[in-house]
Amino acid sequence: MKFNEALESIKTYEAGKPIELVVREYGIDKDQIVKLASNENPFGCSPKVKEAVRAIIDNMALYPDDSMVKLKTALSNKYGIKTNELIVGAGSDQVIEFAIHAKAHGGSKVLVNSVTFAMYEIYAKQVGAQIIRTASREHKMDEFYALYLEHKPSIIFLCTPNNPTGDGLDAGEMVSFIEKVDSDTLVIVDGAYMEYARFKDPSKAVEPRELIERFDNVLFLGTFSKAYGLGGMRVGYGIAQSHIIEALYKVRPPFNITTLSLEAASSALEDEAFVQACIADNFKEMARYEEFARAKGIDVIDSYTNFVTLSLPEEKNSSKIAQELLKKGMIVRDLSSYGLNAIRVTIGTSVQNDRFFELTEPLL
Repeated sequence: MKFNEALESIKTYEAGKPIELVVREYGIDKDQIVKLASNENPFGCSPKVKEAVRAIIDNMALYPDDSMVKLKTALSNKYGIKTNELIVGAGSDQVIEFAIHAKAHGGSKVLVNSVTFAMYEIYAKQVGAQIIRTASREHKMDEFYALYLEHKPSIIFLCTPNNPTGDGLDAGEMVSFIEKVDSDTLVIVDGAYMEYARFKDPSKAVEPRELIERFDNVLFLGTFSKAYGLGGMRVGYGIAQSHIIEALYKVRPPFNITTLSLEAASSALEDEAFVQACIADNFKEMARYEEFARAKGIDVIDSYTNFVTLSLPEEKNSSKIAQELLKKGMIVRDLSSYGLNAIRVTIGTSVQNDRFFELTEPLL
C-alpha cells in the first residue's frame, strides 16, 4: 500500500516510556518506578480540580460544550484578552498542527531552532514544508534573522523556554526580532513552560496580551500539561489576534476537547496558589541538581523550566546511562536523538530526586 510520500522523511515522535511498559519489560514493581522523563508536575493537579471532575463524571455520555465558554472566559480573565483571541487544543501541540495546516504548504519554509520541540518538524513535513534550522543549540536572534532574510519562511517557531534544553530567551530581545519580521510571516511563540520562566526571571517572561496587541502576526501557545499538572487531560491553547484564530478554527475538528478536560482546566485556573507552590518547590529542588552536576563535573544548562538537561562528558554515553537507569526503574529522557550527549531529567519530589541521585551517582 502506498502512502503520502511526505511520510517517508518523517520520524515518529518518541514519547517518554510509560511506567506500565517498564513494568512489563523489566519486571519491576510499579511502586519502585520513578518517571522523570516527560516534564509532568510531580505533585499532580490541585485537589480542587479532582473535586470538580468528580462532580461532573455523570456527564460523560454527552458531547462537550464545543464553545468552551467556561474555559475561554477563565483564560480571557487570566490574560486580559477577548475570548475570540483564543483557540483551545488537545494539548498545545494540536494548536501547532492547526497553525501549520492553516499557514504552510508544499514549498513553504518553517524556521526553527537547531535543537527544539520535535513536533514542529513533524507537522511541517506533513504538509510538505521545508525545515530550516539555526546552527546554535540555544536561540540566537541574529542567526534567526539571517536565516529569515535568506529564506523568507512562512512560519517561525520561538520556543521559550526551550524544550528539550530548558534555556530561556530574553523577552525584549525576542520582541526586537519580531519587529523586523514581515507581517505575513507567522511567528509562533511556544510558552509551554512560561509559568516557570516568569517565576524565575521576569526578563524571560512573555506577556501574551502585550504581544498580540503589538503584533498581528504572532501566536502564543500555552498548556495545562506542565505547571498545572494536567498532562493526562491534554489541554493547550493559542492566543492571537482574532483574524489568526478565525483561520485556525477552519482546521479545528469539532469537540476536540473532552468534557472532563474542559472542567479540569477551568478549575485549575481557580487555584493559582497551588500552582505557584509547585513552581517554588521545583526551583528549590532544581538547585540540588545543579549542585550534583557541579560535584560530578557535569555541565548543566541553566533552566527556566521544570527539568534540567545534563550535558555529559565524551567518555559517558547518554543512551547507555539512560538505559542503565531504566533497568533500575528510573525513567529519564535520552537526548541523543537530538544530537546531544545529554539526559533530560524532570524535577521530581524530594524523594524522587533522592532516588535519582542515588542511582545516577555510580554511573558518573
